[in-house]
Amino acid sequence: MAIVCTLVILSCKKTSLSTVDTKDMELMSTESIDAFIKEHMQNNKPFEWSTAPDAMIWSALQHSDHILSVGYKPAGVTGVDDMLHTINIQSGPWKSAKEEIINLILSSEQELDKSIGLDQIIPWEESVLPVVDMVVKNPATIKRLRASNLVRYAEPMGYEPQDAVKSVNNDQQTNTAVLSSSGCGNNVAEGGLVANVDYTTISPASKQSWNHSYHKVSSAWTKSTGAGIKVFIIDTGCEFDQENLGSAFNQGSSSGRTVEKIVTLPRSTFLGIPTGPVETPDDGCGHGTSMAGACAAPRGTDGAACGVAYNCNLVTCRASEDVFMDASREVKGASDAFTNAGNRADVKIISMSMGRITSSSQMKDAIVYAYGKGKLIFCAAGTSFGWTSGWFGVIFPANLTQVNAVTGVRDNSFNTTCTDCHDGSETDFTIVMEKASNSRHALTLAMTGDAPSTVGGSSVSTATAAGIAALVWSRFPAYSRAQVLDKLIKTSANYPTKNSSLGWGNLNADAATN
Repeated sequence: MAIVCTLVILSCKKTSLSTVDTKDMELMSTESIDAFIKEHMQNNKPFEWSTAPDAMIWSALQHSDHILSVGYKPAGVTGVDDMLHTINIQSGPWKSAKEEIINLILSSEQELDKSIGLDQIIPWEESVLPVVDMVVKNPATIKRLRASNLVRYAEPMGYEPQDAVKSVNNDQQTNTAVLSSSGCGNNVAEGGLVANVDYTTISPASKQSWNHSYHKVSSAWTKSTGAGIKVFIIDTGCEFDQENLGSAFNQGSSSGRTVEKIVTLPRSTFLGIPTGPVETPDDGCGHGTSMAGACAAPRGTDGAACGVAYNCNLVTCRASEDVFMDASREVKGASDAFTNAGNRADVKIISMSMGRITSSSQMKDAIVYAYGKGKLIFCAAGTSFGWTSGWFGVIFPANLTQVNAVTGVRDNSFNTTCTDCHDGSETDFTIVMEKASNSRHALTLAMTGDAPSTVGGSSVSTATAAGIAALVWSRFPAYSRAQVLDKLIKTSANYPTKNSSLGWGNLNADAATN
């Protein structure tokens, strides 16, 4: 009887599949898609794929890697955001909805190629969120999904405006800044650093970055050093050869703490089939290492730069190849990182100094999930490159309400962002990280050795803010997330009046730990 019922259902589905009209599904150019995206973002509003027509969704898939992210739900269920952190996708209604969506996609795609099997169109499995990622080529599939009462969203995972992608690629090829100083390849020792100007030597033999004084970090250290708090940094990984984030993580005044290095970035795929090597937690970019250093590097004996929370515990997660998450597997990697952190009772704070131009509902699901689990989340407001320079506001996912967006300001005017830093109404906090006189940025750990490197943008601002939050939570270990955030807000420079583009302003670590 079950087999008969299944055949009847599939028969009905095939009948309905054949009735979909796709005459209007002409392939749109990347220029047309990008113009549509930019037009919707001119007023500093995030671009949502839900505003795009079916033809644009399908065209974006064809211009990228064909991977469609589909959020599902049982029929009649509403308010999914509020329950994401409690959903068991293996439970009856959710499992049934998933299976029906997968069958719909498979049946629709088999209209183009009857030989296609699920193993060829499902690049990655999802174990936490109510979402499936599948390779889609048939324009009719888009229409059917977006018409289904089981679908929350259906959007291309790996499409970003092509002018932006080209801008980043050109920057990489010419070895200039990618997302300003926050890109790959720049994390090398900085020459010409001047004692008592660019850093202060502190006991036992460590270098404290010049910008710490603007946030009264030294005074805060008399009350808290971050002990007992675990920060989860989602980025490009952590360099295995940097011993200050490995075998020398505990040295000098830093002791009794743990460091973990994990990876959630999946293998590369080609039309759903894995093609690349298995990824490791090692940092091939340099950005993740610099963020980990700014937040949690030891206050040691080897002359290296010291992190804000030099006694906190640390998890570094390699979720992306670089800071511009324009690939499907980077969206998947970041999403898995947030759910991983969300499911860890020992993690209090999540910091991510990466982002993208268009919104990703799958990544938002993961952030909402982690937020529902009580995590305090900081994300970078954005640092400009060619396509976004001069008009783009706070990037995704920092523009989400579940996230505290952080940007960087200059030392001569706390109301002036760094050369390439983004700001906007979604900004929550600022960090001083750029000298007006010579554009010197904050100190951190280089890929190897003890000589400090420097790093700027909203990236280092975010990692620094996460470190300050760790100091506060360590000082008040019984606090809830809301209480920690309240402390940060009420002791920041602009409180009680939130600035329209710079939020609560500069964090004050000393006042927040009182």
